[in-house]
Amino acid sequence: MTKADIVANISDKLGLEKNDVQSTVESFMEEVKNSLESGDNVYLRGFGSFIVKTRAAKTGRNISKNTTIKIPAHNIPAFKPAKVFLEGVKSKVEVKK
Repeated sequence: MTKADIVANISDKLGLEKNDVQSTVESFMEEVKNSLESGDNVYLRGFGSFIVKTRAAKTGRNISKNTTIKIPAHNIPAFKPAKVFLEGVKSKVEVKK
């Protein structure tokens, strides 16, 4: 599903203009992004949390040059689904073989 699909579905369900829904969806994503960039986590009860995770410094390898490189500690954005959300997906989505 793409952002356009989400906008279309919400527009159809609520009877709102697609432009209004698109502005709202993009504003939501911008607020989540700004919060994470400032180091604040975003908690949505019943859905999940957008959090900032810290990766520790580690040693890596550049296999093309056969050298060792140091990867510094850094932060990454992550999503942690709520238990209700996780259980819903587990119970309704079949495992692909």
